[in-house]
Amino acid sequence: MSLTRLALRFAAPAPKVEQYERYLFLGPHPDDIEIGAGATAAKLAAAGKQVCFLICTDGRYGLEHAPQGTTPEELIELRKAEALASAKALGVTDVRFLDFSDGGFYDVEDLVKGVARIIGEVQPQLILAPDPDVSSECHVDHRRTGETAKRLAFFAPFPQIMAQYGASAAPIRALAFYMTARPNRFVATRGFLPRQLSAILCHKTQFPPESDAYKSVALYLKLRAADFGLRSLRLQAEGFRVLGQTHMHCLPEAGL
Repeated sequence: MSLTRLALRFAAPAPKVEQYERYLFLGPHPDDIEIGAGATAAKLAAAGKQVCFLICTDGRYGLEHAPQGTTPEELIELRKAEALASAKALGVTDVRFLDFSDGGFYDVEDLVKGVARIIGEVQPQLILAPDPDVSSECHVDHRRTGETAKRLAFFAPFPQIMAQYGASAAPIRALAFYMTARPNRFVATRGFLPRQLSAILCHKTQFPPESDAYKSVALYLKLRAADFGLRSLRLQAEGFRVLGQTHMHCLPEAGL
């Protein structure tokens, strides 16, 4: 570890995920928030925090496990209902949808403006999104959602810049990436994994009960919770790559 990075760790440590009151979770599709950070969302909601889910695309092409004969248009409505039920299982009642097409069939600037508008309305202090810098991530919706979070987390406090997006400024203090390979902050989630798994089961078109798809994701989440728990000296945990405002600009050591 370089001397600069070591000094940074002490002088400007990554913010703790749980220290805020208002949170905005960005999901590329219905079910991504639950898989990436569902236990954390449930813990925050149980603690009385203000939690909002924003689903960026409609998931219309996730037809692999949908009932035979389901059309993309029908799946949109099914997945929206599943997302609402899943959020409720986690204790989250504020769920919003941007309704862009799954598969990247939308203009990135429209996505940025849509997310900016919700940021202005919700006034979050922390945004959570999938890590767009994971080298193995191939899904364009995941990468775009993460990049949008990076762009707006930095610009959100500036009224004149946010006005260019047709949105209000917001007091964002930090950005936390889920589905990351480089976590620097962990949230203890013992007792909340069952809620996370129950929420995922609400997405019946993606994870039918007793299906191999559900069994695989459930096993993965259990192993991940144990792994992150071991890394952070907890029994179970979720991991995030967290950037505070200090880390977001002209500080390359924060990205190591």
